[in-house]
Amino acid sequence: MRNIVLILFVLLSTNIYAQDAKSEYIKKFSPVAVEQMRKSGVPASIILGQACLESAYGKSSLTTEGKNHFGIKCHSSWSGEKIYYDDDLAGECFRKYKTDEESFADHSDFLRYNKRYASLFDLPPTDYKAWAHGLKKAGYATNPKYAEALIKVIEDNKLYLYDKGVKIQIPSPVTLEKIEFENFVIQLNRKIYTRNDVKYIIANEGDSFETIADEFKLTKRQLLKYNDLDKKAKIYAGQELYIKPKKKRSNPNFPVHIVQEGETMRQISQQYAVKLKSLYRYNQMKSGDVPEEGQEIFMRNKMKR
Repeated sequence: MRNIVLILFVLLSTNIYAQDAKSEYIKKFSPVAVEQMRKSGVPASIILGQACLESAYGKSSLTTEGKNHFGIKCHSSWSGEKIYYDDDLAGECFRKYKTDEESFADHSDFLRYNKRYASLFDLPPTDYKAWAHGLKKAGYATNPKYAEALIKVIEDNKLYLYDKGVKIQIPSPVTLEKIEFENFVIQLNRKIYTRNDVKYIIANEGDSFETIADEFKLTKRQLLKYNDLDKKAKIYAGQELYIKPKKKRSNPNFPVHIVQEGETMRQISQQYAVKLKSLYRYNQMKSGDVPEEGQEIFMRNKMKR
C-alpha cells in the first residue's frame, strides 16, 4: 500500500512540476508575444501556442542550445548562425539565435513578410482557430494534425486571452535589409490586393507616385506604365494602382464588357487588369478612341469582323 501511495505521490508531484514549468514558460514569454502581436499583427495566442508546441515549453534541445522556439529552418535567405538537428531528416539546418527575443521577432517577420502566409493577415487577429488552420494549410508543419494540436495548446492554457485589447501598430518604414524580396512581399500597414492575378494597392492620403514606387522597388516610370498613366498624372487617395504589369487578356469569366455611361478604355483596362493596348487591338480601336455607352468591349480575343 505504501508503495502505491508513494508512486501516486511521485506522479502527482511530477505533474504539478510539469504544469508549473509550462506556466513559467508562458508567463516569461507572454509579454514578448503581446509586443510582437502589436508590431506584426500575428495573434499573441498563435505566437505563444506555436512556441509552446514547437519548443516543448522551452525544453527542446533546439531551444535550449539554439534559442529557436519555433522550429524555423535555415532556408536560403538565412545568413545567421546555424544549428543542426534531426527533424523530418537527419541533421537538418535550423536557425540559431543569440537571444530568445530574437527568435520571437524572427518568427513574426517570417510570417508577416512571407508570401506563403500572406492570406493569414486577412483573418481577424482574434480568430486563433482560423489562424491555426491557415498555418497548416500554408505548410508551416508537416504534421497533418498540426492545427488541432495548436488549438489544443491555446485552449488548454487559455492563450486566447492575450489577444484581447492589443492595438496593432505595425511600424513603418520597415528595415528593408531584413527582407529577401524573392520570398517575401512587403505588406506593412498597406494591404495588397490581386485582380486577374495582378497585384495592386490602394493609395492613401499623402502618397505620391515616387513614394509608392520606392516602397515596392519600382521606378516612377514603371508605376505609371503599369497603370497607363502619363507623367502629368495626379495621384489621389483611394486610387487603385497596379504594382505589376497588367495581363494581355482578362480572366476567362469576363470575356466581354458592356460600356457604361462615361466609361473610358483606361477605366475598363484598370477594372479588369488588362493592358490598354490589348483592349484597343482586340476591338479594332485606335489609341485615344472613346467607347460608346452599351458597346461590347472584347477582353480576351479580337472582335470578329
